[in-house]
Amino acid sequence: MVGHVNMMDDVLISNLPPEYLRSALRILVAEGAATQQPFVRHVRQRLRDPDPEFVAPNLLFPRADDLTPEAARYLALTRCLFSSKMAQLSLSYLDHFVASLRAAQATWTVGSELHNALEGFAGDIVQAIQALKESNPPRDDELESQLGRLRSSLLDCRAYCEAHTPGALEYPFQRSERQVTDVLHIFFPSHSSSAQSPLPSSEEIGHATTLPLLEISAGKPAETFALGPFRIPRLFNGFWQLSSPAWGAGSADAQDAALAQLVRAGFTAADMADHYGDAELVYGQFRNRLPPQVKDKVFAATKWCVFGPIGGEVTDEWVLGAVRERCRRLGGRVELLQFHWHDYEAKEYLDILVKLVALTKSHPETVGTIGLCNFDSAHVQEACEYLISKTGVVGLVSNQIQFSVIDSRPLQQMCAACAKYGLELLTYGSFCGGFLSNRWLGQPLPEMYSASTRLTPSQRKYLGMIGDWGSWDNFQKLLSKLSAVAEKHGVSLTNVAIRWILQKPQVGAVIVGTRLGVTTHDQDNLAVFKFRLDDEDIKEIDGIALGENNERSIALFNTLGDCGNEYRKMH
Repeated sequence: MVGHVNMMDDVLISNLPPEYLRSALRILVAEGAATQQPFVRHVRQRLRDPDPEFVAPNLLFPRADDLTPEAARYLALTRCLFSSKMAQLSLSYLDHFVASLRAAQATWTVGSELHNALEGFAGDIVQAIQALKESNPPRDDELESQLGRLRSSLLDCRAYCEAHTPGALEYPFQRSERQVTDVLHIFFPSHSSSAQSPLPSSEEIGHATTLPLLEISAGKPAETFALGPFRIPRLFNGFWQLSSPAWGAGSADAQDAALAQLVRAGFTAADMADHYGDAELVYGQFRNRLPPQVKDKVFAATKWCVFGPIGGEVTDEWVLGAVRERCRRLGGRVELLQFHWHDYEAKEYLDILVKLVALTKSHPETVGTIGLCNFDSAHVQEACEYLISKTGVVGLVSNQIQFSVIDSRPLQQMCAACAKYGLELLTYGSFCGGFLSNRWLGQPLPEMYSASTRLTPSQRKYLGMIGDWGSWDNFQKLLSKLSAVAEKHGVSLTNVAIRWILQKPQVGAVIVGTRLGVTTHDQDNLAVFKFRLDDEDIKEIDGIALGENNERSIALFNTLGDCGNEYRKMH
């Protein structure tokens, strides 16, 4: 550790409460690679000096239903391993924890502290495997053996649960098992398993061939819009929350039940990404359990996100391979593939877009339409003009961006750019992680990392956005205004905030973050279609959200840059 820390900063570090230190670290990490990389590097050094211990099974699970301090600490350190880019190292710790359940003859009842921790741990395995994929490790014998052992431990745990009195032990690792099996297919296509645990085919993972069809019907969406050849709902189910168990973790069965409830209510469109944990696998398996007449009505939007240099030539085969990988995990066609690019100076993205648009014509059974994700206005224009010059048409149908009464940056340039080229906006962050609700009206400013408040990752993100937009007092004034408009229309404050977005130019749909199998708000969200904001409503909301002379919206644009700029700052 090199560098000087002055005395006053040293005193601060020594005396600040832990939650203050965490929020300060978050600000530093958000500055970009110059601060984020030393932080992660230091954490990795500390975690490996020495490596965390493998705690004995009887210390992890000494009693039924009990989450011991030893187990809680072991889980926290394991999360630190895969979150600090040591995903392969974490595999042995994940394997040990699963194997220890059987070794200790652990038992749990649904809803107990231990059961809830195991469901969260199932999400940890999903997240760790996603981190492993993103690290692109060498495909060597050691990695194949580690993944094979983890999968075998999961299967052994399933057999252990099934050997008990029926229903006595719920197997919590269905999602984990599916994710580990999937990555084995990706990294080691010729992997062979023992006769006791044969590896299912790649197609079986996404197609749910062994599961019965669901007997459900699809509800009719209240409002729809045209996206290419499709007519789809103006509210999407968003699956970013499947990236981490920090939002809560539902079992595979609970997730399927939640998805079925959403489809019955008319929420038939879903947005996900290749890096949202097991989102594509979850939705793919569910979609392929639907009756044909229902399956034809659901709409799958996912993403191809390129976060760094591609290290090779842009070929037809490479692009088609990337698209087919999303189709494989979804077990069928991608209706909308949204493309994210890491660096506008690297112009390969333009030719990638040309090839993607061509695939919608040559391989319509694979991909239906192409959109953008977190592109700024200037590069929406650059992409569209390039496509016109090469193909004669724009070929793109959408751009997914952050847009809310707090983050109104799209009103500065993006809405006009998309109108020019006929692109629809798909918006996320429109609920501000749940801050745009009655729950926060009249409440004090929460501490970002307080153990009592327990904010979710999205709430921490959007609490920072609220701070960029204005003060907490300003935010309370906005909530009060939204509440007054809501009372006038007989709906919720949240409904008003979402209706405000839906009535903005070029907005096709709002993406509703969905905590599958944990909570559901489908009926609450349907109320957004029971009213429209009138001119007076919009004027009053705009006066606070945008500023009387648009000054607050302009200031946010000048501070943060155009849509998506904050993501490219990370690279």
